[in-house]
Amino acid sequence: MSESKSTTDHDEIRRWVEERGGRPARVKDTGNDGDPGILRIDYPGRGDDESLEEISWDEWFEWFDKNGLAFLYQEETAEGKESRFSKLVSREAA
Repeated sequence: MSESKSTTDHDEIRRWVEERGGRPARVKDTGNDGDPGILRIDYPGRGDDESLEEISWDEWFEWFDKNGLAFLYQEETAEGKESRFSKLVSREAA
């Protein structure tokens, strides 16, 4: 069984995401008044790219911190392969 980890460390999150070909994104048509809305990690060519819009790491981390989020992730699958599993959770839940 593989283990999930959580972090709020910006460098660790960015490293993990970029090593897997991901980029910071938001869900289109969410948010207002400068708030980007729902944050996501986009892996181009995998999943629902049409609903996501890339944003800068600076903006993504600004709202990640403002919303009190933590990054839950998995380094490897149960089979020992590189995992892309991640999700954003409240820091209290992490």
